[in-house]
Amino acid sequence: METVSTNRAFEGVQGVYRHESATCGCPMTFAVYVPPQAESGPCPVLWYLSGLTCTHANVMEKGEYRKAAAEHGVILVCPDTSPRGDDIANDEAYDLGQGAGFYVDATEAPWAPHFNMYSYVTEELPALMAANFPADMNRQAIFGHSMGGHGALTIALKAPGTYRSVSAFAPITNPIAVPWGQKALAAYLGPDPSAWRAYDATALVEDGRKVPEILVDQGDADNFLSQQLDPAAFKTACETAGITLTLNMRPGYDHSYYFISTFMADHIAWHAERLTKG
Repeated sequence: METVSTNRAFEGVQGVYRHESATCGCPMTFAVYVPPQAESGPCPVLWYLSGLTCTHANVMEKGEYRKAAAEHGVILVCPDTSPRGDDIANDEAYDLGQGAGFYVDATEAPWAPHFNMYSYVTEELPALMAANFPADMNRQAIFGHSMGGHGALTIALKAPGTYRSVSAFAPITNPIAVPWGQKALAAYLGPDPSAWRAYDATALVEDGRKVPEILVDQGDADNFLSQQLDPAAFKTACETAGITLTLNMRPGYDHSYYFISTFMADHIAWHAERLTKG
């Protein structure tokens, strides 16, 4: 693992690291904020998954998470959103290919050799964190934005014993029913919609996957709300399944990091409370 950069922040360390990923078959870059409490022992881990077109750097530079992470003693990990490189499959559109991994393990050409973000985030990167950072891997939580909110929800629903809590900002909660998801899932997983259900939070809940509670913040001025994000089906699925969903509709907020940074500290505090129980 190569250290790209480290910077002191709120008495902790913001680092950027690069490694050769066996899962994705290419170098992968990720960011980690280690709070000052790590000097005294391992700290819980909070994963943040970014959205379309983003790298590890977007939330690191605009998410304003370090103060809250330092206050609560939480390590915050920010992976990239896809494999990258000149020899990695790509598409001219922003919503497919590099920058748009959708946190799935692709089965279709030309994506399958490299686009394995589900396994990367749930297996390879956690192993790297355990081996190289003062991380308490028995205390993990996960959240994300948009495509990353989709990733966080699906990952947590499929591994409820791994993550103590899950939340999202403006998540794609029902990708099999919206253009972003239909395009990406068909490309990565093939034309059969039944194969897509394993990567759809609403479908997973309908099919019996459960976590005790979910926190979602959504801006009501988000220009993607009605066409790409409409959380109504997810809300109905959670109500039917008995999952406590706190869905905060935030008046006047859009899809940007101005919105995310406004409520970032609330989400970190919410996760920290659950990460420190027991």
